[in-house]
Amino acid sequence: MRFLGIDHGTKRIGLATGDELGIASPIPAVLSDDLAAQVGAIAEVIRVRRINELVIGLPLNMDGSKGPSAQAAEAFAARLHAKLGMPVHFVDERLTSSIAEASIAPKDRRGLRDSGLVDSRAAALILQDYLDQRFPPPLPEAPEQPAGPL
Repeated sequence: MRFLGIDHGTKRIGLATGDELGIASPIPAVLSDDLAAQVGAIAEVIRVRRINELVIGLPLNMDGSKGPSAQAAEAFAARLHAKLGMPVHFVDERLTSSIAEASIAPKDRRGLRDSGLVDSRAAALILQDYLDQRFPPPLPEAPEQPAGPL
């Protein structure tokens, strides 16, 4: 199984890939505000990388309610599903963009934000959260205890 993580935005769409091994990696973002171009670019990534399922960040409000951004992400997901017929999963993405941005030195943030790197790092966080839930890492084995006094 191959997954595409998506951090939806109106000007930039962050992307990340991952699989059942459980590691999400950012890939170049889609830098367009044209909906048809965005869908076309994502369809091409899906084709080239042989993606099976989509994982889209749902930017809920801090109280858990859906605001305009969450509704836009759901509408975008519905459009992708209608065009591509692929399974779509949602992950609560509250604060992922802030976490992704904090991982970049303050002096570099402005230029990197325009490049889509922050958005793709956020997509990787979204996808990693999903992969961790779907494919949890095995628990470490307990060390063997001696059977009795030596």
